[in-house]
Amino acid sequence: MARRVEPKSPAELDKMRQAGRIAARVLVELGKLVRPGVSTKDLDRAAERMIREAGAVPTFLGYRGYPASICASLNEEVVHGIPAAKRVLRDGDIVSLDLAATFQGFVGDTAATFAVGTISGEDRRLMDVTVASLERGIERMRAGNRLGDVSNAVQVCAEAAGFGVVRDYVGHGIGRQMHEEPAVANYGTAGTGLRLEVGMTLALEPMITAGSWKTKVLPDGWTVATQDGSRSAHFEHTVALTEAGPEILTKGF
Repeated sequence: MARRVEPKSPAELDKMRQAGRIAARVLVELGKLVRPGVSTKDLDRAAERMIREAGAVPTFLGYRGYPASICASLNEEVVHGIPAAKRVLRDGDIVSLDLAATFQGFVGDTAATFAVGTISGEDRRLMDVTVASLERGIERMRAGNRLGDVSNAVQVCAEAAGFGVVRDYVGHGIGRQMHEEPAVANYGTAGTGLRLEVGMTLALEPMITAGSWKTKVLPDGWTVATQDGSRSAHFEHTVALTEAGPEILTKGF
């Protein structure tokens, strides 16, 4: 039987709003730095500096041994790409930047995919559909709905556009820890799963591919890429379920 998810109190939600605002601001500023010739290590250093200057801590750094403050995943990489000085952005790339900030004991987690210079129309469509699928999922995050309603909304939006929905990696509950219950898949059956309640906080993060949904872990033990080499986009928001409906805590894109 699924463990009950404890809703956040108003005071806890306020702290999560603050953490979310920090994460969102940093992601927006990182996006402004994305251009040909910049390394993913440059972006990582900038992110750590901005997070710490805001009075927060980079949640990723040291998490299960992860060596950086952000994940920077290029082109066919889905998630968990490790920043490196030799990984230099080139015109036509797309790069997914994922980061989290811990502020006063609570976490804000967000991600977005950015164009490097001039990208193809198909890559732009992939990014646009991924954002749309995230928005559809957020719309279904209402008290009384089921978790499967959220997951199904993401899947239907992405697959209707001809794209693949990654199965092996999912969104999650969030709060004092970056990863809390429940797991939030980007595929599923409407009307099934956990019933949503006011006070729940979830990190919704569609990972959508231009080809097959199947993935593989690269030799570094962290980076996840598509098996078929197709490109992938990733967008994420931390969202609170309030009496008025879903509230995006990491609004920036």
